[in-house]
Amino acid sequence: MTSRFSCVLLGCIVLLIAAAGWLGPEPRSLHAAFAADTASATKPVEPDMHEFMEYVFQPTFERLKVAMAAAPADNRGWKAIKADSLILAEGGNLLLDRVPDDETADWVKHSVQVRDFGGQLYRAAKAKEYATARKHYESMVQNCNACHHQFAGGEHILSP
Repeated sequence: MTSRFSCVLLGCIVLLIAAAGWLGPEPRSLHAAFAADTASATKPVEPDMHEFMEYVFQPTFERLKVAMAAAPADNRGWKAIKADSLILAEGGNLLLDRVPDDETADWVKHSVQVRDFGGQLYRAAKAKEYATARKHYESMVQNCNACHHQFAGGEHILSP
């Protein structure tokens, strides 16, 4: 009799747990949770632009500069170019979350150009087209320098 009571009790507990799952609140999907909290979704981790540039853009650019010095001899070289150009291209999107109070239209233009030239460089590297990649790389650097002239008083000028 004790084992029959235990089985019935265990069955009731299982049914209660199952019912609680069916009747309880529906869990939010990750997408819904993200959409509900858009204000914190775009909050920069590092709000200081100098720090952001120094630790996101500078090391990535320095690696890319070495990789772009000559046409890659193998897939490893192309992979390095693809990786760093993609990081810089996506960095352009991150710059759009850090628009200054003044000269916002120019900031947006430079940020979009970093994204676009970096993306074109990435696609040229995927196709292993060094001449095209080099052209987009130099365009990206020229755009970075124009931005540095305007927003950093001419400091941090890059050489391709």
